Formats: sequence, C-alpha cells, structure tokens
Amino acid sequence: MAPYEAVFDTSMSTIPLTTTGAELLRQELHRLKTVERPNAITAIAEARTHGDLSENAEYDAAKNAQSFIEGRIKEVEAKLSNAQVIDPKRLDAEGRCVFGATVDLEESKAGESVTYQIVGDDEADLKKGKISISSPIARALIGKYAGDEVEVQTPGGVRKYEVLEVRYE
Repeated sequence: MAPYEAVFDTSMSTIPLTTTGAELLRQELHRLKTVERPNAITAIAEARTHGDLSENAEYDAAKNAQSFIEGRIKEVEAKLSNAQVIDPKRLDAEGRCVFGATVDLEESKAGESVTYQIVGDDEADLKKGKISISSPIARALIGKYAGDEVEVQTPGGVRKYEVLEVRYE
C-alpha cells in the first residue's frame, strides 16, 4: 500500500458499540434488506410502466431511494463488520468511567443531577441519556471515578460536574 493510501484506509479501524447498539444495527440491516430494498425494487418496476423514463419523475425518485437504501446497507454492514461490541454488564473497570458505563453526575453550579451512558456515535441519543464517546462530556469523563470533578467545555462555557456513581449495566 502506498503511504498516501494509508491515510484513507479505514478498514482496520474498529467502531465501539454496546450490545444494544449492535443489535439495533442488525435490526436496521434486516429491515433494509427485507422491507426497504424490495419496496424500492417494486417502486422502480411500477414507475417503468408509466412510459418514457427520461421524463419520469417517479422513476427518478424510486432510483434515488434505491441508491440511498443500498448505500445505507453498505454503511451498516461495514459498521457491523468493524464493530467492537462491548457488553457493559461484563465490564470490570474497577469503578472507572469507560465506554459503556452509566454515570450519575451532579452539575456543581445548578446542583442538577443527570445520568448518561457512554455509547458509540450511532447509538447516541441525548433524550435517552446516551452520549457519544466522542462528545466533549464523555471525553472528559473517561478514566474518572466516583467523587472526581470534571470540567467540560460547552458552547455555553465551562461546566463543572461531580461524578456521583459509575455503573456497568
């Protein structure tokens, strides 16, 4: 491999996923292959029956949908093949914040408590208390223990938190 190719070679990189995140991706892949792909093929076939393909908007839309679905299938397959699946219940990080851990925090200034689970980028959903491993708060938490204080740079300024508890569930 030429040296410049190594910069673009992502085949060796792993994508951290919790067991739940990996299962959700498997379900999405199954739905894409068994529901979405056949629907797109049917839509293309139906649009072809409407005559001249060069001026057929339905055909163009169906082909675009198929292209999107095929791209997403390849993307999900790549993520699953490069996944490093981590079961938070099996972690033994001796109380440290690590990928998959659920962390109870208290904001120092407001005294508000929050709970976050540190997950992969695809699993992140702030409304469900799941934050991406690449988020500023998760990066600040990694390696911390209960009782530690962390400072997180946010768009609204620096926020300080105290780690109340670290769980692996």
